[in-house]
Amino acid sequence: MTAGEKNIAILCNPLAGAGKAMQLAKSLSTELHERKINQLLFDKEWPANFTAFTEAWIVGGDGTANYFINHYPSINIPVAIFKGGTGNDFHWLLYGEISFEEQLQFILSATPKPIDIGKCNEKYFLNGAGIGFEGLVVKSLYNKKKLPGKTSFYITILKKIFFYRSQYYRIDDGNNIYSGNKLMVSITNGRRAGGGFHISPEARADDGLLDVVLINKLHPVMRLKYLPVIEKGKHLKHSFVTCFTATHLVIKSNQLMHYHLDGEYYTATEIKIEILKHHLQVLY
Repeated sequence: MTAGEKNIAILCNPLAGAGKAMQLAKSLSTELHERKINQLLFDKEWPANFTAFTEAWIVGGDGTANYFINHYPSINIPVAIFKGGTGNDFHWLLYGEISFEEQLQFILSATPKPIDIGKCNEKYFLNGAGIGFEGLVVKSLYNKKKLPGKTSFYITILKKIFFYRSQYYRIDDGNNIYSGNKLMVSITNGRRAGGGFHISPEARADDGLLDVVLINKLHPVMRLKYLPVIEKGKHLKHSFVTCFTATHLVIKSNQLMHYHLDGEYYTATEIKIEILKHHLQVLY
C-alpha cells in the first residue's frame, strides 16, 4: 500500500435493521472494489485492531456504533457511520438526511473532524444516556425485533406512559445539585434518541459538553399531552424541564436505576458520567 492509499475496514452488524445493514455493507464493498479502493468486509468477527487499515466504516444503527466504541475506545484512525439500523439517531446528527450514494461520495473526500464521546461507569456512548422512563422503554424493547424509525419506541412509550412511577434522583454536576422525582434524566452528546425524539435539540457532539435534560414528575395525562412537544424538541422552556450543560455528573437514587447507553440497557445504584472531549476522529 502506497502513501495516501486507502485501506478501509467495513464493520457490519448482520442483524441490524433486519438484514438491511448487511445488504448495505455488501453494496459498500462492491462500490469500493469497483473504484479500486482497498477494503475488507467484517460481519461475524471484527478485527482485533486496525493497524492494517486507514479508516473504519461502521454499518448499522446506534447499537452497532455503541458496540464499536466500547470495543475500540482508543481507535486512532478516522471513522464513518452508515445507517443500517432502526433508529440511526447519531448518524442523523452527523450526516442529516442523506442518501447512501451522497454519503459515500462525501466520505471518500471528507477530512476527519474530532467529536466527543461519553463515558458512563466504565462504558462508553456516542449519542446519549437515558435514565428513568427512557431506561424502562429500552428494557421493554431489549432483544425484541424493532420496527423502522421510532415506531417501536412510540408503541412502547404509549404502553408504559400511564403507569410509570417517577423516581427520586440526586444529580451532582460539581457546581449544583438537582434533586427530586424525575420522569426522565437524559444526558446527551447527540440531539435525538428513539429514532426521532429530539430530547436535546441544542446539543453538539464537538463542544466538550454533555447536554442534560431533566423532566420532572408529571401526571400521566400531562405526559401524553407533552409527548409530541418533546418529540419535536419544543419542550426546553417549559416549567417542568431543567436543562444545563456539564462535563461530568454523579447520579444517585434511593432505588435501583434503569438506564441505557445508545439503546443498550443497564442498571446501577450509582452512575458516574463524563465527557471525553475530541476523543474520536470522524469523517463527517
